[in-house]
This record gives sequence, structure tokens and C-alpha cells, in this order.
Amino acid sequence: MDRHFDEELKELKEKLLSMGNLAEKMINQAMDGLVKREPILFNQINNWENEMNFLHIEIDDACLKLLALRQPTATDLRFITAGMKINSELERVGDQAVNISQNGTEYLKEPQLKPLIDIPRMANIASKMLQDGLDSFVRKDVELAKSVLERDDEVDELKDQLFRELLTFMISDPTTIKRALTLILIARNLERIGDHATNIAEDVIFMVLGKDVRHHAAEKPRSPGV
Repeated sequence: MDRHFDEELKELKEKLLSMGNLAEKMINQAMDGLVKREPILFNQINNWENEMNFLHIEIDDACLKLLALRQPTATDLRFITAGMKINSELERVGDQAVNISQNGTEYLKEPQLKPLIDIPRMANIASKMLQDGLDSFVRKDVELAKSVLERDDEVDELKDQLFRELLTFMISDPTTIKRALTLILIARNLERIGDHATNIAEDVIFMVLGKDVRHHAAEKPRSPGV
């Protein structure tokens, strides 16, 4: 294969990893601001969003040029198209981190409603899912990608548990409604981050196996030769 093409693919992979690292930093910063009740920490997220948007455009352009000028086939074609999809998922993760910071800013204007337990747990799981999804992309590791799909239910269960608890607060004391609804929005932001990580894992499985597992992720994709 053309050595220059190899370098272009390597550069694409490195840019996606940089974008993934940035998305993880945005999630962690949003959680730090919320848990530590320090809204000033949210300010950095807006700066990182600009960097994220720049990378999003740059990676899309690089992928389109590779498709147009190199006309890749088979494995390389799947790699590049997976890169484009993962690029979009990471940009949306960044958007969710921005949403968390905006909702967190509103939440911190009032006294704390309850100790934050489920939300940081959701964030940890979703962030790890994202990290493993990107690792599976780099290593072309289908088993690791499958493990990401399986963890999506953990995030959903924590969200449902939190919803039930917050509903109890709102019913028993109407003055808690605004704060409870804000926490619900943050939980939904985290749930969507888990969904984006799941989408990345599905893209990796397609890239490696050529098998589309979207919309039926509970079915475990077969390995080649099975």
C-alpha cells in the first residue's frame, strides 16, 4: 500500500483520539464543577467546545479527501467511514458536556437538593464506555466494543433509579421541582453520552466485521468464521 496513504490513515486515527480525549476532559470537567459546586469550572468547557468544533470540521474534511482522492476499498473504506461516524458522535458528546455545564450552572444557583451519587456514577460509566469505544477502534477489538454495548443498560438503569427518587422529592415538596428537573436533564445528558459511546462501538464492529449491529445491539455479533 502507498506509504503516504498509511500516514494519512494514521493521522486520521490520531486526530480522532485527540478529539476523544477532549470529549472525556469535557465530561470530567462538567462533573467536577457539579460535584464540587464550583461553577467557574464550567467556563473551560466552552473553550474546549470551540476546539472540538474545529476538530470536527478538520476530520470530516480529511475523511472526504481520502474518499475522493484515494478511492479506498474494503477494509480502508470501512475504516474511513467509521472515522466519519465516530467524529460526529464525539462532537455530540461534547455538546452533551456543554449541556451538563449549562444545566449545572442553573442547579448551583440554589441549595443542593440531595447528595450526588447516581449522577457521578453514570458519568464514570459513560466516560469509560467512551474510552473503551475509542480503544476498540484503535485496536480493532470487537470484544471490547461488545463490552461497551453491554454497559449501556447500566447507565439506563441508574437514570431510571434517579428519576424515581427525584419524582418522590417533587411529589413530597413542590419547592424541589426546579432542582429535581435540572438533575433529570443532566441525567439525560449522561444517558445520551452513553448512547454515543454505544454508537461508536457499533461502528467499530461494522469496521472490523462488516456487520451492521445497529438497532439490535443486544444480539452479539459473530466473529469471523463462526
